[in-house]
Amino acid sequence: MSLGLLVTEHALHVQPDARDEEDDDDDRRKEAACPDLPDPDTRRRAYLWCREFLHGAWKSVAELDFHCTVIRGGLSNKLFLCSLSDSLDTVGDEPRSILLRLYGAILQMSCNKGDSQQSNKENHLQGAEAMVLESVMFAILAERELGPKLYGIFPQGRLEQYVPSRKLDTCELSDPSLSSEVAEKMAKFHGMRMPFNKEPKWLFGTMDKYLSQVMRLNFTRDSHLRCFNRLLSYNLPQEMDLLKSLLESTPSPVVFCHNDCQEGNILLLNNHQNSDTQRLMLIDFEYSSYNYRGFDIGNHFCEWMYDYTCEEFPFFRVDAQAYPSKAQQLHFIENYLRESDRGFERLSEDERTKLKQEMYIEVNRFSLASHFFWGLWSIIQARLSTIKFGYLEYAQARFDAYFQQKKIWAV
Repeated sequence: MSLGLLVTEHALHVQPDARDEEDDDDDRRKEAACPDLPDPDTRRRAYLWCREFLHGAWKSVAELDFHCTVIRGGLSNKLFLCSLSDSLDTVGDEPRSILLRLYGAILQMSCNKGDSQQSNKENHLQGAEAMVLESVMFAILAERELGPKLYGIFPQGRLEQYVPSRKLDTCELSDPSLSSEVAEKMAKFHGMRMPFNKEPKWLFGTMDKYLSQVMRLNFTRDSHLRCFNRLLSYNLPQEMDLLKSLLESTPSPVVFCHNDCQEGNILLLNNHQNSDTQRLMLIDFEYSSYNYRGFDIGNHFCEWMYDYTCEEFPFFRVDAQAYPSKAQQLHFIENYLRESDRGFERLSEDERTKLKQEMYIEVNRFSLASHFFWGLWSIIQARLSTIKFGYLEYAQARFDAYFQQKKIWAV
């Protein structure tokens, strides 16, 4: 079961394709008026979840003493900071602030109207299974102090430890010292033994499902339809067969992968000045599974090119020149190998160079799969997500990068 196929009956919202542009303008004006406050219904539900799942002062907190503000979320989830009023004393060791994560529509296996009742039932069962697996994984990582603590789980989301921190900016991924630590953190993540299926089914199993759904989608708005038809003109089924053949001939160890190690999922801890080695924490494990090492690292390198903090449509920027140079990649790879392979230090210089060069080829070939994967994902999100983002434009950007890099690495 792919952990990336998380969806629940309550959390799923299909984005109307033919929505009036004036409605979008109205939404933007409303958000500008109260940019940091959730809507009343979300605030009320957040209040009740905190009372039900947390202990100490949270059990009896009055709604007036409950604070909830919006935190900028990712492309799949919406995040809120929930806090006790400063005037309210804690009872024991309960946290004063927690993070509420509401799941977005990560993937609905059948979003077209007219699907059978049996198919929809299977979708809900798969979504429930995926949610259980992801929650188990989150709890294990919390216990191993490799992720935030887990305070509560419910169908629509969960309550997590609020870690005083900020997410990395895209430009910081190229900082040599931060890149070294990301490499070390990823190596430790890859070294974990987790109670999940260890066959590398996630990557192409998920892509097959994504592609099947993409081929059944329809759009009605002219601008969406033009972009969608251009994407379909690439003959995606044939292209994916070619990609599979390339990667089947590219050796890559199967490890427990994060699968979405982008800057928004890497926290720079507020107390990092007190530690030279523990400045970062990986978060957001919705897509984590056993997978090929090359994909996780290649995917991270691809993210150097994308900035998701743009305030104007399509709400992202692309800088193809920011893709890491060979020197930057080898710097990352060497730090990764020092952490993951204790025998690396004992190798001769020639042996180290050979190992790094082989891994360099591996991760750049698998970077093609990253572009293809998130390209398909983004097409689906254009029909499912309520988050304001240029998903079809992003899909186009990922496939543009795919074909550009294919010229170099599909040889």
